[in-house]
Amino acid sequence: MLTNRVMPQPDFAKRGGLVTAIAQDATNGEILMVAYMNDQAWRHTLETGRATYWSTSRNALWVKGESSGHVQHVKEIYVDCDADCVLLKVEQTSAACHEGYRNCFFRRVENGEWRVVAERIAEPNRG
Repeated sequence: MLTNRVMPQPDFAKRGGLVTAIAQDATNGEILMVAYMNDQAWRHTLETGRATYWSTSRNALWVKGESSGHVQHVKEIYVDCDADCVLLKVEQTSAACHEGYRNCFFRRVENGEWRVVAERIAEPNRG
């Protein structure tokens, strides 16, 4: 029996302060997207229940859906055995991908060529 319960914490000392974050549909297990979190994004996610990431391209905190409305409501959080990857089981509103697809994995390689294998469900968010 555990007597000293410590909340698991990602190891932000690795990889320059970032950990990989996987967003998975809490209902059907579909992988929606992969992003990064830093300590600030982690804390904001825990405090608000909304998936929050660190945008490496903008070098800024990114609350999923803040501009697009395609919010991820966090239902469960897991940290892997090395504490360098976070799995967020989320309720996704509309598209998870900024290209307007349900998930970010809408292309597949077939015979050495990329093929789009999903339907766009929302307007692309180019901002």
